[in-house]
Parts: sequence; C-alpha cells; structure tokens
Amino acid sequence: MVSNERIWAPWRLEYVLQEVKEPVHDGPPLEFLPGADETCFLCQCVSDDNDRRRLVVDRGELSITVLNRYPYNNGHLLIAPRRHVARLDELSDDEQAELSATMTRMVGILEKTLSAQGFNVGLNLGRAAGAGLPGHLHWHVVPRWAGDCNFMPSLAGIKVIPQSLDALWEALAGDG
Repeated sequence: MVSNERIWAPWRLEYVLQEVKEPVHDGPPLEFLPGADETCFLCQCVSDDNDRRRLVVDRGELSITVLNRYPYNNGHLLIAPRRHVARLDELSDDEQAELSATMTRMVGILEKTLSAQGFNVGLNLGRAAGAGLPGHLHWHVVPRWAGDCNFMPSLAGIKVIPQSLDALWEALAGDG
C-alpha cells in the first residue's frame, strides 16, 4: 500500500532548482586570503566571521569545517584547507597534517553528538570525479547508521534528513 504522507524539506528546493545562493554578507567587505576565489563558497566561509550564517562548525589555523547545505545524511561535513587549492600536491605538509587531524577529530565529535555508527569519508578530486567545486579541495565526512538506507530513496527518490541545519550547527558549534 502506498502512503500519502508528505515529507517536507523546503531547504532542498534551492538545490533542486539549481538556484544556489550563498548567504548574503551584510557587514564590511570580506577580506579574502591571497589566491582566494571570491565566488567560492569555501573561500567566503574562510573570510566571513559569521559562522552560524555560513554553517562553519570549526576553524583551524589551516583548515575549515562547514556543514554541507545539501547533505547526503544528517551531519554531513565538508573539511577543507583555508587556502583555495585544487590539487593534493599543492597542500603543504602542515596543511595535510591539520586536515587529517581535523577529519579524525570531527569523526569523534559526530560519533559522540549524533551516535553515528560509521562514516563515509572521501574526496572528489576534479570535475570528472564528481567534484562540484573542483577549485577548492574538500573532504566529505558523512555519518552513517545501521539501516540508514531506508526505502525512501528507492521508492520515491527522497532522502529524509531528520535534523535542520540550524539545529545541527547548534549541536556541533553552538554553546550547547
């Protein structure tokens, strides 16, 4: 029997319609790092100190961690170098070390905060490999749970995300 129940996910409409708009910056002009791409949302996140608006959950000296606005699963993070670089061989040894340590630390935080039981961690290197932002390296950290691949994607082409990005940001980066 087919259910007529509706699942509302209005934040997905922007992605479905491909009208991607980054948060408006209403403060002084952003000061970008040398070599930054002002149209790159990760470079904008690095340059804007409004972490809640940009969904930044962690800032390191050389890295930044951001909630994915279009998550594959609840808690989907993007971990990137602060510098706008497209290739692994452009990373310094210090950047590589910090990125690795940040991934390890964020996996631990997601395990504790969301009771994640597993993770997919990966990098799409280049447009041909599926990188939606090929100019700025970033790793995806996707929490997983036993049975999280329910029937919705198969039957209806729908993925249910059980927590708003605002509530997730509050859990990972807020005061709580």
